[in-house]
Order: sequence, then C-alpha cells, then structure tokens
Amino acid sequence: MPLSDFLSPEAIVPALKCNSKKQALQELAHRAAALTGLGEREIFETLLQRERLGSTGIGRGIAIPHGKLAKLDSLFGLFARFEKSIDFEALDSEPVDLVFVLLAPETAGADHLKALARVARILRDPSVTQMLRITREPAALYALLVDTATPNAA
Repeated sequence: MPLSDFLSPEAIVPALKCNSKKQALQELAHRAAALTGLGEREIFETLLQRERLGSTGIGRGIAIPHGKLAKLDSLFGLFARFEKSIDFEALDSEPVDLVFVLLAPETAGADHLKALARVARILRDPSVTQMLRITREPAALYALLVDTATPNAA
C-alpha cells in the first residue's frame, strides 16, 4: 500500500507551532478536519481517546497518532514537523518533533493496520527521519515520504 494512497501533498505541515501534546492534537485535528470535511472535535476526541490507551509516541522523536472514524470514507494521512520538540509521553521519554496522523474508516480492518505498519516502517529509517528534519518545503517533504515508500518496502 503506497503512502500516496492516503497522503496528499496538501496534508504536509512543515512547521507546526504547539507547546503541548494536547495543543498538538487539537491543531492536527483542525488541519485534518479542513482536508477531510469531518468535524474537528470528532477527530480530536478520536485522537485523544487513542492517546489515553497509551502514547502513540513510538520513540526517536516520532509519534503516529491514529484512530477510526465512522464518517470517514477512506484512509487519511497527515504529516507534520513541530517547530520545536514537545513532550508526547513517548516510549523512550524523548520529545517528539515528527508526527504522522493516520485516520481510517471504522470498516477499514486490515487496511488500517497495513497503513500504520507502512508509516512506522518508513519513520523507523534514521536516514529518512534525518531528511524529514532538515527539509523545509512541503513538496519536498511529500516527495521524500512518498518516494521512500517504495513497493519493495511493503
């Protein structure tokens, strides 16, 4: 499953300003709502509910907040880099500066897990995360994410 199936060039935020995990989730929900047409509050509550189960901060400055929404028709991804790292209660206690939001329809089943695994695989590569941290242009960030997600990596 290529990242381009659920990540669009418009869903790249190169410098998101936020001071806390809650504020970050609110801002990410706001941007996701604008792109999906769903309610910002519904997206925020879905992401927050998932965080209550355990942090989606997977370590090395990366978080993958995710959730399922009844009104969503297809998988949706949004990538953001925070202007400054924030505490995300990550597994390694390191602050987070790279975040990939993944939203899925409630009926997505295995596709949601496949997409989540694909995102995690890409963001586990230190050379990719290094480039994501130094690249400033949204189009270049998109290209980096999509081009890294080659079919061979599946």
